[in-house]
Amino acid sequence: MTVVTRFAPSPTGFLHIGGARTALFNWLFARHHGGRFLLRVEDTDRLRSTDAAIAAIFDGLQWLGLTWDEAPVFQSQRADRHAAVVRELLDRGMAYRCFATPEELTEMREKARAAGRPVRYDGRWRDRDPATAPEGIDPVVRLRAPQSGATVIDDLVQGPVSVDNVQLDDMILLRADGTPTYMLAVVVDDHDMHVTHVIRGDDHLTNAFRQHQIYAALGWPQPLFAHIPLIHGGDGAKLSKRHGALGVDAYRDMGFLPEALCNYLLRLGWSHGDDEIISRDEAIAWFDLDAVGRSAARFDLAKLTSLNAHYIRLTDERTLADSVLQRLQQRLDGRLSPKADERIRKGLPGLKERAKTIVELADNAMFYAMDPPLDFTADAARFLAQSAVANLSTLGEILRSQSAWTSSELEGVVRAFASAHPPLKLKDVAQPLRAALTGSTVSPPIFEVMEVLGPEETLGRIGAVVASAEGKLQA
Repeated sequence: MTVVTRFAPSPTGFLHIGGARTALFNWLFARHHGGRFLLRVEDTDRLRSTDAAIAAIFDGLQWLGLTWDEAPVFQSQRADRHAAVVRELLDRGMAYRCFATPEELTEMREKARAAGRPVRYDGRWRDRDPATAPEGIDPVVRLRAPQSGATVIDDLVQGPVSVDNVQLDDMILLRADGTPTYMLAVVVDDHDMHVTHVIRGDDHLTNAFRQHQIYAALGWPQPLFAHIPLIHGGDGAKLSKRHGALGVDAYRDMGFLPEALCNYLLRLGWSHGDDEIISRDEAIAWFDLDAVGRSAARFDLAKLTSLNAHYIRLTDERTLADSVLQRLQQRLDGRLSPKADERIRKGLPGLKERAKTIVELADNAMFYAMDPPLDFTADAARFLAQSAVANLSTLGEILRSQSAWTSSELEGVVRAFASAHPPLKLKDVAQPLRAALTGSTVSPPIFEVMEVLGPEETLGRIGAVVASAEGKLQA
């Protein structure tokens, strides 16, 4: 048997973090077993489904590297097939037309609530002759569900689960306007797509019992079900925006790497011993459903951020530089230096050790991407007092004669300068120097920064600070 899984989002919003994990588990299971991973867009809710949401879902999956193996299936384009299956069920007596009026259904619900019973259809048209139907009522089509016994599912995550059939009423398959319901469409589409394993959130477990009955009525083979516990927030409540339940695109904008996000989502509800850092190849080799837990996983943004920092340090520097430059081009709006690419690539080893996200990495690389005048933070400006600028002016003249421009040589020059001008200490020179070269009080080691900038740019930035200070004195 060739394993076939599917991810079936509703395009009423972006690809959220829970959907991304479901897609990842389906993708990994298919890859692990040498099978196929398919994509189905469940867009039957035409009022809420949007092209923008479809595009965002496709883009999010591709960014995560979860590519599908066949052209996507759009559920809305299969209504004729869904209706044909219902006609087959009617012909076989496994479904019937229900002419209950809206008033009858309202009365039915009110009586059930008044008696403290669950609200279910009472089967009043199950065995009635359609010839007795009132005029002007467009019927729905309902499944003739079993009324005794139990529906049992041997779930690959939850284990055997069952429900007494008396708890399930005759569900609607086809609405009065001829459109299929979700329950019917899912079964027909999964069957036609040859889906062997339905892996989804456990909020769909109750749906599985009803879908099981439709499979049985049609005489079709059942797929294997695996219902994964949902993701909760750190407080144990259902995951919401306040916990970080954002769209995948938001995590990309926040500077998370797809490899880090996938690694983190993989470990939400699945484990492989004590392994925390798991490559894509390892995930494919190791992933199976027997290691998926039954308890809800808890989303922790701090852990995701820490994991992202690890992946930043592992990522190819050319890839990181491209990501940083792309962000800085948008932010600097024409102020990007022609030498930004060269400087950022040289400076990345020192920058990436301190960054947890690509946004943070871009923030820290800003001073490499600009030419003077820099934007100084308030703390940096305080380090550039008149006496400090005078020291920088003198230091600049000494540096002009420096032939060996390496971080170790430059550190020796600055240390010697501080020692020759007591009571100066190294920090009394290094911090104003950092402020002059970076516009900030925080950066990679300042002598490393000087080496990356090179003699011309270093001296130019010192000179710009000195000239600015002299201009203010003259004013």
